[in-house]
Amino acid sequence: MNASPYTLAIAGVGKIARDQHLPAIAANPGFALVASASRNAQVEGVSNFTDIDAMLAAVSGLDAVSLCAPPQVRYAQARSALLAGKHVMLEKPPGASVTEVEWLRELARAQGRTLFATWHSRYASAVEPAREWLATRTISAVHVRWKEDVRRWHPGQQWIWEPGGLGVFDPGINALSIVTRMLPREVLLRGATLHVPADCSTPIAAELDCIDTDGVGVRVEFDWRHGPVEQWEIDVQTTDGLLALSEGGKRLSIAGENVELAPEREYPALYERFHWLIAHGAEDVDVRPLRLVADAFLLGRHVEVEPFGR
Repeated sequence: MNASPYTLAIAGVGKIARDQHLPAIAANPGFALVASASRNAQVEGVSNFTDIDAMLAAVSGLDAVSLCAPPQVRYAQARSALLAGKHVMLEKPPGASVTEVEWLRELARAQGRTLFATWHSRYASAVEPAREWLATRTISAVHVRWKEDVRRWHPGQQWIWEPGGLGVFDPGINALSIVTRMLPREVLLRGATLHVPADCSTPIAAELDCIDTDGVGVRVEFDWRHGPVEQWEIDVQTTDGLLALSEGGKRLSIAGENVELAPEREYPALYERFHWLIAHGAEDVDVRPLRLVADAFLLGRHVEVEPFGR
């Protein structure tokens, strides 16, 4: 175990970095933030650079990098960091394609470095209690509803509408990360409908028709035109009653009874996991949520809807 904090840099200082990553890093004694790389922002009290390659060349003794930039640039950043001998943490989604994430895993192994492809929603307080309860139950149906207002949660973020930006799958992949962790069997996509605005390359809404490997139906609904109250819910019908996960994993009820949960701490848990992985020379790279999204683009029927009006 490393006695001193690992020196850490962050790349991509946007809303998610400021709201979640920086507070989580500051609260973790196992990391010392020493640098940032971002085209349009800086972090007070550390060395700041406009690109990751300049940062990697200038900052000596850097142990790890947390990548929070959009997925379209994540591969190049991660490759540079791994080749420079750094451990790498990837904000979700871990990349713009399944192939590049799998290749990064192989590069990390070759370099003897840790690669952590994070899924922050898996660390919501309801997910593990739900997984443990479902492990011994007979499931008959699953229904996912993940709906919110894109203008509230992604104001002015044009990259989400470009190829690789995922559109509504950017939040929807959070639900898929929970489903693939929580359910006892693998999930397969059979078909999908993707609602794509006339002026965008990625969908604003989607319905997925899935089954698990025992043939149980998994119905998924994503919509970015919803509001004002978000709907982040997963219902799992079992022979022992309904398991209902809501508020993105902050609440859980089983057979009509509310379950008492631990305090919410998704991003602090991510950095604790990253520290543990580095200290133990391990990796954590699960591409199943991203693979389901890729399958939806491959098998989905595209329906043009009214322009988003960016």
